[in-house]
Amino acid sequence: MKKIASVLITAMLFALPVTPAFAQANHDTVKQKAQALASEMVSNYDVSGLQYAIMDHGSIVLSDSAGVYDKATKEPVTKDTMFGIGSVSKMHVSAATMMLADSNQIDIDKPLITYIKEFKMADERYKEITPRMLMNHSSGLYGSHYGNSMLFDDNDTKNHDELLVKLQSEVLKSDPGEYSVYCNDGFQLLELLVERVSGLSYTEFIEQYISTPLDLDSTKTPLDSFDRERLAKTYFPGIDQALPVENANVLGTGGIYSTAEEVSTFAEVLIGNRTDILSEKSAKAMQNHEYRNGIWVSEETNIVNYGLGWDAVRLAPFSDYGITALSKGGDTVMYHAALTTLPDHDISIAVLSSGGSSIFNNAFASNVLLEYLKDKGMIKDILPEKTFEPSIKVDMPSEYLSYSGVYGSVGKTINIGIKNGEIDLPALSGGEIPPQKYVYTGNGQFKNKDGNVAISFDQQKNGKTYLKVNAYTNLPGLGQTVAVMYEYQKLDTNPLNQTTKKVWENRNGKSYYALDEKITSGFYLAPKVLNKNISVDMDHGYANGTKIMDENKAVNAVEIPMMNGRDAFDLNFYKLNHTEYLKIDGQSYISEDAIQPIYAGGSSICNIPFNGQAVWYKIDEKSANRVMTVEAPSSGGFAVYDVNGNVMNFSKASNNHSVVLPESGTIVFGGNPGDGFRINLKDK
Repeated sequence: MKKIASVLITAMLFALPVTPAFAQANHDTVKQKAQALASEMVSNYDVSGLQYAIMDHGSIVLSDSAGVYDKATKEPVTKDTMFGIGSVSKMHVSAATMMLADSNQIDIDKPLITYIKEFKMADERYKEITPRMLMNHSSGLYGSHYGNSMLFDDNDTKNHDELLVKLQSEVLKSDPGEYSVYCNDGFQLLELLVERVSGLSYTEFIEQYISTPLDLDSTKTPLDSFDRERLAKTYFPGIDQALPVENANVLGTGGIYSTAEEVSTFAEVLIGNRTDILSEKSAKAMQNHEYRNGIWVSEETNIVNYGLGWDAVRLAPFSDYGITALSKGGDTVMYHAALTTLPDHDISIAVLSSGGSSIFNNAFASNVLLEYLKDKGMIKDILPEKTFEPSIKVDMPSEYLSYSGVYGSVGKTINIGIKNGEIDLPALSGGEIPPQKYVYTGNGQFKNKDGNVAISFDQQKNGKTYLKVNAYTNLPGLGQTVAVMYEYQKLDTNPLNQTTKKVWENRNGKSYYALDEKITSGFYLAPKVLNKNISVDMDHGYANGTKIMDENKAVNAVEIPMMNGRDAFDLNFYKLNHTEYLKIDGQSYISEDAIQPIYAGGSSICNIPFNGQAVWYKIDEKSANRVMTVEAPSSGGFAVYDVNGNVMNFSKASNNHSVVLPESGTIVFGGNPGDGFRINLKDK
């Protein structure tokens, strides 16, 4: 789950008293390094509050924080402030799964259907999926069912309750075990596995078998009862006050709240130091190089190489020192987290934040740990950041011209043309790498001008060709990070007949708006999640990266690309009462053609239909620049967006029921079936 907003926040650094163990060791340089990085994140990386802790041989040796718990009161973050830890929660459900294996209640290499009898899919290969494949991301599942998962002040279990039903009509994108691509749904299935086998709710299992024996009183799920005022406040640009409490109602994949000290304490379980909870054998098994079992980029220095639950079991830059480091990052809409542990040295660090990104938290963790290792004499020096020479173009072998053609990732296709040993590419790695030109420099590589990004073409044993990216990225003030991954897959041209072509030409550029997302959803702050714009590559027969099959269906065409290959989807269009709808991952979207302008008179009523779906309106010239005031029931709310999709007001987040309507924007109302809204418009 990616960062969705940027806002510059400046705050004072608040240092907490250090523990006696840390003070006795006199690691002043480590403390100073951590404080400097924390200050940088608060000042320049959109972080309002930050918390971090290092555990060494079972003792907390550094526990500190930066920024504020609450902007309004200026209260500092303390060691007891709680944060959402996002996908770091995957380590809890992975550990829970391995605990069941320890007690011989499951075998992680037996089919999942052995334990979840009602698990079915419209693809016979689902019977081959095992718990191991869920933990190492190789199940072949499309990726994520995000619908109604991130809710404000709402711990509805709708996402959890409907997952198995939604999967029944879906297929796999690969053979189970063929390769690993990040998959949230796999950890939701592990949550269900834990519940089916243990007979407990997942929340009860975590409390009984992890939190209680570890004495963790701050590790909770949204279904727990606890003081929500302990959670760090979260913020969004344009909304003055703190947002309501964010509940990540996908508990296995990202739903746990905790503190940095308690996450680093939980790491003791993961590295085999608490055999009363998890056996050393299972902890070691979780550190296996699972990514080697399937198709993978060559084993270069990297920040992604999956174990069981872990994002990395050979994390750079520690691999450059011959040190094994394990890592897991996590993001919700508003919270971000990172856990890095050195199992051979019994050292772990957890970094949690409100705002920012897990990418930044991971960089913080790596740099502080390296300073700590140096201070302890475990490494002599910290290696300098890698530098690069400007790229020098050389003659390209003619056979590389064959790599030209159409390439796809989830969501889009691009046409890669290789001319005179040069390739122009759009932004890569989710926008971290800007659009630029790459020139052939020899050894099968094309590099950018600065030489820090290299691309190449890999022909894998599955017969597919992939565009591989090897990129070193500098995060000013935080350090350098490296990632090697497949970014695009070469696709075959898919010619369309004239009838099919005409239908898709009519959809090209149109938007479809989400109907099934609860109005309490945090995704109303991220309208790109709710607004699906259809982009058709007519020349090659693809739409949003999916392969067009007929007039109303397009299916996922991309298999491995890591950054843009997760969360695959199909496009399924259908008509109801002459209105066109789109269905993705079991969620329905309505065509912009069916959305009417909001009534421009002084007063009107909007009612939520019996099926509970949201109601959308356009803002035309008659209503634009007028003040809209809404009387809404407590269960209802609305959001207003400008022509570019930027949120102008979301009542459930802002508690503001009045807004000036932007030209050519949109409005959405949501709530319970039958909820009514009284809408008043007046001139400014």
